[in-house]
Amino acid sequence: MDIKNLKVIQAPLAGISDTVYRKLIRKYGAKETLLTTEMLSSEALNQVPDCNILKFERVEYPLSFQIAGHKPDLMARAAKMLENRASVIDINFGCPVQKIVKGGDGSSLMRNIPLARKIVAAIRKEIKIPISAKFRLGWSEEEKNYIEFAKMLEEEGVDFITLHARTRAQMYSGFASLEDIKKLKENVKIPVFANGDIKTIEDVKRCIEYTNADGVSIGRGFVGDFSFPYRIEQYFKTGRIIQEPELDEKIKMIKLHLEEEIKLRGEEFGIKFMRKFYPFYISGVKNASKLRSRLVLLNGKEEIFEVLDSVLCLYASD
Repeated sequence: MDIKNLKVIQAPLAGISDTVYRKLIRKYGAKETLLTTEMLSSEALNQVPDCNILKFERVEYPLSFQIAGHKPDLMARAAKMLENRASVIDINFGCPVQKIVKGGDGSSLMRNIPLARKIVAAIRKEIKIPISAKFRLGWSEEEKNYIEFAKMLEEEGVDFITLHARTRAQMYSGFASLEDIKKLKENVKIPVFANGDIKTIEDVKRCIEYTNADGVSIGRGFVGDFSFPYRIEQYFKTGRIIQEPELDEKIKMIKLHLEEEIKLRGEEFGIKFMRKFYPFYISGVKNASKLRSRLVLLNGKEEIFEVLDSVLCLYASD
């Protein structure tokens, strides 16, 4: 994979960025964005090598596989197992969720740099494809060690890094620190991707201009708008800012998303899976909370489509 030209990464989101999600990003025009699987447990992969989460298609490439764990041998075996499928192996040092850090994975490894080093070294020894790593500012404001951590990653042969510019203690609250992304960029030679609070092209522009980061990695900012990665690609290529889609286009998106999830999971489970996405698609719509409450109670595709169409009719008449 050509890392030099990489500008946009779709960050993994557990229970969200499945194969349907990734294929729709491609359908809406993003050709060069690095897509990423949901986080994969190295222990689970060693026990069940062909789990459902590994479903993917060629159209999704370039495709990064993110692995998590705290045992160097299992992490290395998982990476080796995925090498022939992956464009990049991404190591998760950033997940702040309690059940992950309680097991010694994710951002808890920022408190144990020697162990994190062993993990990276074991993976680098096993695979030849590019390795990336995602991490946070540190465990807390008092334990910010992201520069030390990044230098270790660079020393062990990681090809590029993504900084979610919050501490683990912050979880997803407060604001991502552009100042810390800038400092990181000044202290390492490998490419740095900025992550956190990027929801518009204007956010991308402000982030890159201030931090001098090599690109952006976006998770929640892509949910509900599959055209956003393409629009960022175009901004990096031409400087042109393409406006976000109108409501009618977003309604088409959600319908297509629902149809594809039903194909993958069946109607009952596809509809249940989609309920978490409604707030993102209808954000900004008048009476959005009431509309969402109505949508999550529906169990049939056609009745969901009828409600979505009624939203369009309402706005067309305003």
